[in-house]
Amino acid sequence: MKYRKLGITDLDVSVICLGTMTFGEQNTQNDGFEQMNYAFERGINFFDTAELYAVMPKKETYGKTEEIIGNWFREKKNRDKIILASKISGNGISWIRDGNNNLKFDKKNIDLAIDASLKRLKTDYIDLYQLHWPERKIPKFGKLDFEYDENDNEWTEISEVLENLDRHVKSGKIRYVGLSNETPWGVMKFLEVAKENNLPRMMSIQNVYNLVNRVFDISNSEVSIRENCGLLAYSPLAGGRLSGKYINNLPQNARYTLWPKNFDRHHTKRGEAAIFKYVDLAKKYSIAPSTFANAYVNNRPFVTSNIIGATDMSQLKENIDSVDIVLSKEILEEIEEIHLSDPNPCV
Repeated sequence: MKYRKLGITDLDVSVICLGTMTFGEQNTQNDGFEQMNYAFERGINFFDTAELYAVMPKKETYGKTEEIIGNWFREKKNRDKIILASKISGNGISWIRDGNNNLKFDKKNIDLAIDASLKRLKTDYIDLYQLHWPERKIPKFGKLDFEYDENDNEWTEISEVLENLDRHVKSGKIRYVGLSNETPWGVMKFLEVAKENNLPRMMSIQNVYNLVNRVFDISNSEVSIRENCGLLAYSPLAGGRLSGKYINNLPQNARYTLWPKNFDRHHTKRGEAAIFKYVDLAKKYSIAPSTFANAYVNNRPFVTSNIIGATDMSQLKENIDSVDIVLSKEILEEIEEIHLSDPNPCV
């Protein structure tokens, strides 16, 4: 396994991060334990979760993923060996915490979310605590263009959000903080306010990044590199589509088979054409398509860690194997040809 610094911290996180959102829905607790055991054996020391999980999000499975991870910690007694990341959910969900559909990052909500996550995770601290998505209106989850709304002004001030997080850093409940589904303006503003007021600095940004969605390249990549706020890349396989398993097929217990309308941002005509080309390119060089797609993400200069996910052990092994693959200059040039022929067909 390879390791990189998380932001400007002294934490060395594995280049492959174990994503866990399937635990409690597509994967049982036994499945989750098997995945965590294997990942740990392969040198993965970085796990990512969220209060919202399992996915597909629903009231019945809210918090189940954190519970499964907590049960694993209790059994293995190895909490100190894992760098654990979790997230507080943003607006738009009626059944989280007090059933309040207005999930702001104010003191009340942050206090409730952190304490509940700690209880489910059976730990007294979280290494990286992330804001799952901003309160303010921004393009996310399949939207690309920013649409300004002059009435969108009721979100918690950034200084207040950081002050609320700072109390938990000082108490030891969280060690570091990060962003997710954030824009370049948002990252820079959080860093600016933190510096000016001696408040916790955002150490990472968790956004989507894969061969068919490289929107992060456009401006967030420079912010990540120059500000030491590296990308924790999620959906490196575009929801599994870059593995090639959906080409002329609907596999059982797979995301698009179970919830076809909920992940349609990865399922477009343009995207399918590009995915076919990338899968074909991987096969040309005798690399498993999922390993190929993950290897590309692993080696981008702004990536701190690549958050993989799997529903069975063969998928997990292929994903982790990507850490040993360095794509040649020739392969990278062919990838760029495909990309430039139709950039970002799945936003």
